[in-house]
Amino acid sequence: MGTLGIATVLLLLLFVLLAGGLWIAMAMSVVAYAGLQLFTSSPPEVNLFQSFWGASASWTLAALPLFVWMGEILFRTRLSEEMFEGLAPWLGWLPGRLMHVNIIGCGIFAAVSGSSAATCATIGKVALPELARRGYDERMSLGSLCGAGTLGLLIPPSIIMIVYAVAAEVSILKMFIAGVLPGIMLIGLFSGCIAVWALMHPDKTPAQTEHLTLRERLQRARNLIPTLLLIVFIMASMFTGYATATEAAAFGVLGSLVIAWWSGTLTWANFRASLMGATRLSCMILFILAGAAFMSSCMAFTGIPRALAEWVASMNVTRYGLLAVLTVIYLILGMLIDGISMIVLTMSIVLPMVQAAGIDLIWFGIFIVILVEIAQVTPPVGFNLFVLQTMSGRDINYVARASIPFFFMMMIALGIVIAFPPLSTWLPDTVIGVTRR
Repeated sequence: MGTLGIATVLLLLLFVLLAGGLWIAMAMSVVAYAGLQLFTSSPPEVNLFQSFWGASASWTLAALPLFVWMGEILFRTRLSEEMFEGLAPWLGWLPGRLMHVNIIGCGIFAAVSGSSAATCATIGKVALPELARRGYDERMSLGSLCGAGTLGLLIPPSIIMIVYAVAAEVSILKMFIAGVLPGIMLIGLFSGCIAVWALMHPDKTPAQTEHLTLRERLQRARNLIPTLLLIVFIMASMFTGYATATEAAAFGVLGSLVIAWWSGTLTWANFRASLMGATRLSCMILFILAGAAFMSSCMAFTGIPRALAEWVASMNVTRYGLLAVLTVIYLILGMLIDGISMIVLTMSIVLPMVQAAGIDLIWFGIFIVILVEIAQVTPPVGFNLFVLQTMSGRDINYVARASIPFFFMMMIALGIVIAFPPLSTWLPDTVIGVTRR
């Protein structure tokens, strides 16, 4: 059987296992075992243990559970309430007024969470009732929160970026730095969308009722200072080379514990709940990564990635042609599976094609992350849609329709990143170059 036939058989087996409800990590492991047993002379048992150990015994990967734990700790503080109270007085002059709190609040929490669903749920818990009480349009409130919640994937420290960096064997630090400028751009696009909508529908934006002095604004914003300092310290420690991503994650956990204690929300119950939540999520991700590593080993022994790379090279496909095809594929996958699974299921096949086309892997990571962001607001498996459906009591179709303008903002962001690659690569190349001098 040729390489193409082997790839087809393994792909069909994977789809059958996933359709049958088998865990993604287990499905990939079963496919890898069958591929090695049936189509190679390499012992699958040896590869299984080597792949699982190699994927798990990584100092770099230690950043993942630490950043997850940091987000879990802050999720259980009064951060979201303080964020709304601190930001609201400063945004009243913008068209759309307090709806911009959704965008800026999600951007700030994204920098300490790394999770899209956690960002969406944390800010929405306070913002949705408050905006409804003040008479803001429900559909735009839901849509802006649904879109802005995805910033947890693009603004560092991002869990999905760690997963990609491990799968693609690139620097986690460079991935984090690469997400800064696209993240800021996306915040601007979301806020711009709200401003344009507010100018077109002035009757749907309540009049500003509070007129505070500068001193009163500063007093309300004082509770944001510890979190902002934590964000600045984490970013600065990584960007200046003072700490690795793993060490910065450890500092982040310590800082989040201090903030939780300072806000009076650090109890044994919250501490235990945050630890268990972080453990469950980290184990799930690590198990998937181990299964993906085993599958990558199978791909290497069967020669499928090499054959795909040669196929891409023989087609003389343009960079933009390949990206267009991958965009369609990932948009379809985003309707069916979650973001982490999208990455680990496809990397062993996609990366050789991308490298054969001469595409920078750091840039490609940002490209993939934005596509995963889009998947968060795409039915039927858009996690942010599920979160807001539960919080608002609305039908998921209503929430999905509300998120459409922000879906298009993310598509615009994807187009800008494709058209201007330095937006993703200039900052990591500059910062890493400076820290090495």
